[in-house]
Amino acid sequence: MQLFVDMEAGTKMQSPEKETRLEISTMSVQSVPTFPLRSTDEKAIPFIGFGTAEYPFGASRDTLKETIIEAFKLGYRHFDTAAVYQSEQPLGEAISDALRLGIIKSRDELFITSKLWCSDAHHDLVLPALHKTLKNLKLEYVDLYLIHWPLSLKPGKPEFPFKKEDMVPMDIKSVWEAMEECNDIGLTKSIGVSNFSCKKLENLLSSARIPPAVNQVEMSPMWQQKKLRKFCEEKGIVVEAYSPLGAKGTAWGTNQVMECDVLKEIAQAKGKSVAQVCLRWAYEQGVCVIVKSFNKERMKQNLDIFDWRLSDDELLKISQLPQCKGYPALDFVSDDGPFKSLQEFWDGEI
Repeated sequence: MQLFVDMEAGTKMQSPEKETRLEISTMSVQSVPTFPLRSTDEKAIPFIGFGTAEYPFGASRDTLKETIIEAFKLGYRHFDTAAVYQSEQPLGEAISDALRLGIIKSRDELFITSKLWCSDAHHDLVLPALHKTLKNLKLEYVDLYLIHWPLSLKPGKPEFPFKKEDMVPMDIKSVWEAMEECNDIGLTKSIGVSNFSCKKLENLLSSARIPPAVNQVEMSPMWQQKKLRKFCEEKGIVVEAYSPLGAKGTAWGTNQVMECDVLKEIAQAKGKSVAQVCLRWAYEQGVCVIVKSFNKERMKQNLDIFDWRLSDDELLKISQLPQCKGYPALDFVSDDGPFKSLQEFWDGEI
């Protein structure tokens, strides 16, 4: 059984689930913990990332820059974007303004993640796509660049939803070689994937020269990803959770997390919000999280999870919650596409 660091007591605790955990260190910015990326000597990844995706994508474009600047002021330093989110440009403008105003002292304080959209998931399109991302962000490099989904679309503008007839199989070997090239020339400090199953990771690892540093996947108390987390721990891959609160209010989210009676009871007993309980739980599982709220008070609350802890009994109750994936990804399944069923897309991990 591995141990993890408890920020409140300064001691080490054991997990009631007897699961392996990644070693956690502490960063200087607002005492937000970080996780080492084992495939790089660059800076570690902060536990909490600020999500910039709001559906329909681009819906908050006009106000997103100011929201991100507010996030800087609260202490967020890890930001997650993607070509398809239409949030790279507002994030880039916010970074420029924050540096000019002295809200952040240097680019080195930040950890910026973006993602390669499916329409650019072709060997010769990866590098141009990253160049466009960097132009949008007004940056010389990103800290982490991810393959967004394990599927390609016919080349075109990054869009979601997309036409199912545009789906084509991904040549993961050649796409990953292009990702490795981006890493080699310093346009990204680390490379990784998103929404990859154990089987798809195994396939990638069989030919990768540089192994993926991160696998960003849906994860919450209602979809705990125990098998995938164990696999990633064994392979030295950091798991990063999106929709850790269930993504209520989005096209792909549900209210099953925020309305869970067990989580509500724990939150009430702790004097915390359900969101704080979910984020603290994720922290104690040894994964990073991407959390999105554009409400200043909730943005602040989401950082207030490091000076208290869940009891063994509370962790056990959460570990026994019935599991149900919030976003099954039906958009990526078609009788005429590379994946004919959800079971095939997720390799039975659903």
